[in-house]
Amino acid sequence: MISRYLDHAVLKPEMTEAEVIAAIQNGIDNKVKTVCVRPCDIELAKGMCKGTETEVICVLDFPHGTGGADAKEALAKIYAAQGVAEIDMVMNYGYARSGKWDAVEDEISRVVAVGHGAGIPVKVILETSELSAQEITQATEICAKVGADFVKTSTGFSKHGATVDAVRTMLDAADGRISVKASGGVRDYETAKMYVDMGVARIGNGSGSTDAIVAGEPKA
Repeated sequence: MISRYLDHAVLKPEMTEAEVIAAIQNGIDNKVKTVCVRPCDIELAKGMCKGTETEVICVLDFPHGTGGADAKEALAKIYAAQGVAEIDMVMNYGYARSGKWDAVEDEISRVVAVGHGAGIPVKVILETSELSAQEITQATEICAKVGADFVKTSTGFSKHGATVDAVRTMLDAADGRISVKASGGVRDYETAKMYVDMGVARIGNGSGSTDAIVAGEPKA
């Protein structure tokens, strides 16, 4: 079922509480793997998802990744204490573009340490639209080195989302050591299935696209 690959994103900053509730319920009704929510909505989402097939995950230092290592680590502790199933953190891609790989590694490793200490997988959003293929490869290598669970293409809030070239670069660099999540711009079943067939383990899509993705799956 394609729905079990979906991290159904409920992240638009302007969403009202009523809109958030409707979007989360839509994810639950479609039996998505997770709803990916704004940190302010963690408790709301947990209450709604309790007893369902859908888990609650949240973003960290979203969407720019510029909060700094101490802030990232502190937020990871807060979200872990709130009981999220997974954390999707944004890498400081400005640091990556500057060649400040030691700082990138420090930030990621600190969030991974907090997450894993609480039994929570960590995904690292690279924002591949802002990076060269060489930078995507280097970032993936670092994420694998420090034990992150996934590398993820995009926040959905930059120039564009996942591309075939970026996902292929990530999969090649990962070499089975770390999972890959294609996120951003996935709005139909055919695109989602293409990435799954390439080897990604998770798809990130805006909540408004979930109905179309799920409805497009051929019926058994």
